[in-house]
Amino acid sequence: MDKVTLSMLEYDKMKESVLEFTVSYAGRKRVMELHPMDQIRAIQRAMEETDEAKALIEKGASIPLPSLEGVDYVVSLLNTGYMYTEQDFMAVYTFLNSCSQLRRYMANKGHIAPVISTYASSLNELQKVRSEIERCIQYGKVTDQASKNLERVRKKIVVIKERVQKRIASVLSKHQAILQENLVSVRNGRYVIPVKKEYHKQIKGVVLDQSTSGQTVYIEPEEICHLQVEMTMLEADEAREEGIVLHELTLLLEAEVAAIHLNIEITGTYDFIIAKAKYARSIGGVAVQLNDKGIIDVKGAKHPLLLQKMIPLSVKIGQGYRSLIITGPNTGGKTVALKTLGLLTLMAQSGMLVPVDSGSNFAVFSNVMTVIGDGQSIEQSLSTFSAQIQRITQMVRVADRSTFLLIDELAAGTDPGEGMALSIAILEELNARGASMMVTTHFNELKSFASRTAGFQNARMEFDVETLEPLYRLTIGESGQSYAIEIAKKLGMVPGIVKRSQDIVSKQGSHVSGAWEEQVFIEDIAKEVEPLIVDKTHRDSIKKSTVPSTKFEVGDSVYVSTFARTGIVYRQEDAMGMVGVMIQKHKHQVNKKRLQLFLEKGELYPDDYDLDIIFDSKENRKKRRIMERKHVDGLRITREPGEV
Repeated sequence: MDKVTLSMLEYDKMKESVLEFTVSYAGRKRVMELHPMDQIRAIQRAMEETDEAKALIEKGASIPLPSLEGVDYVVSLLNTGYMYTEQDFMAVYTFLNSCSQLRRYMANKGHIAPVISTYASSLNELQKVRSEIERCIQYGKVTDQASKNLERVRKKIVVIKERVQKRIASVLSKHQAILQENLVSVRNGRYVIPVKKEYHKQIKGVVLDQSTSGQTVYIEPEEICHLQVEMTMLEADEAREEGIVLHELTLLLEAEVAAIHLNIEITGTYDFIIAKAKYARSIGGVAVQLNDKGIIDVKGAKHPLLLQKMIPLSVKIGQGYRSLIITGPNTGGKTVALKTLGLLTLMAQSGMLVPVDSGSNFAVFSNVMTVIGDGQSIEQSLSTFSAQIQRITQMVRVADRSTFLLIDELAAGTDPGEGMALSIAILEELNARGASMMVTTHFNELKSFASRTAGFQNARMEFDVETLEPLYRLTIGESGQSYAIEIAKKLGMVPGIVKRSQDIVSKQGSHVSGAWEEQVFIEDIAKEVEPLIVDKTHRDSIKKSTVPSTKFEVGDSVYVSTFARTGIVYRQEDAMGMVGVMIQKHKHQVNKKRLQLFLEKGELYPDDYDLDIIFDSKENRKKRRIMERKHVDGLRITREPGEV
């Protein structure tokens, strides 16, 4: 799956949240390796596992998962010649004991978790290893029962210690007057008595140490010297016998390398699945339906990071149209809608439960690609627009019917006219390649494009103008507006600027002549009477509700059966019965038999409206204004025959 997309949609942040629910290094490793899949059966299996684990947790059960503490160190040293310590074997014993508990626990959970309960049956309890560790090591020390030689040596040590204690007690009693304290100390592993410095020559023995102040000398009495030498030799024998026991246990453990690795793998798998289930519970995740037909029917979706703030989002794609063109204000939540559906798609394809309503259906895609946010790069000297186009170029190369594209503010950051044209061309190409898309935009032309182009549908993000809060509610089938003036007013814009903006918009609405009014008016006409695609029902209604006209007037709106579109008459019928019709700013010659009146010009324009604003070129209108003021030699306005 595309790495840029994973980053843009914060897939790794989601994984970090899942990591918090793991208890073992093996489980954490599985989470770190988590990635979206594109094989629907594998995804369904993974989702089923997670759902079963969630069901177990919701039954109030405490699943006995081994923590693997210390086991990773043991496994890393297997068959390296290292001899394990008592602590290492205690970690292994705890692990094997937990594996047995997990096996017994899952054996009784087949009715709740029929799939994942079977995994535990493959756990190796390694009874011989467990029993030997239990016999040979207790409380972190090798036991007397570990070997007969060790038991015999330790019994001798006990006897020698008792003899040393008796003799040293006798020495203390005999020399009590010259002792600094009436107690026995240990120096370098040997028993000594504390003697005042000035009397130390009165006791036969070996000086082993003295106090920091120099006032006390620690002497090993001659009476116990030979006993202590003997005890030192016995302790060496003890250490050797303990080493033999640990070596034999090491060999026993290394003989079960494969079984231990399998146990760790199964334990890690359970930890991984249960961590996903716990995360699912924390976000209200549920299992969803999956399909490979590009159908998205998501109900009540929430972004995992906006659970408490976000009104559930519902989206439908893939039935009647493959792509949505989403409009609305900058703060309206359009980007959140893209990120929500994108991340939930990746989560679902990772076998995770997602925060949606039950019955939601997700399509499985081979590629999910996004271009969201500011992609500027100082190192590559890329502007926002350049970075976006570079990314979209990659999309075009890979786009196919198994690709889902999420594009935020398509062709923003450049000339609006060229940006709009480029946007349409890009969308047409991606649509021709069969890709599914969610695209946000502020271009009004794209609303018209979506309404007239097969495979596309308009949608808008609802917005609370009073509170300036996005509602995150997506309404499909309708286009939105920017609410720019309302937002500016709420945010404290200077009243004079707000008033002037409202006046300009008002003039646009009344079609006052001028360059900017003309463009808005033409767009209004296009939206009202010139949809590029008219369905059969609409065509039939036109035929039934209108009577063919023998003469079409300039300015009439007509339905052109040849193109299945509506247009505006710019030139009256000629001798051959051909009528000039402008369709989406392109002029065509159409036989009157192919035309039917849709709306008369009187219903479209005021009586004194200058139709040149619609039909004539900007250059000709400029020439006319000059002619109205003065005569200029050689200045001409060229029209086609029959044009007004």
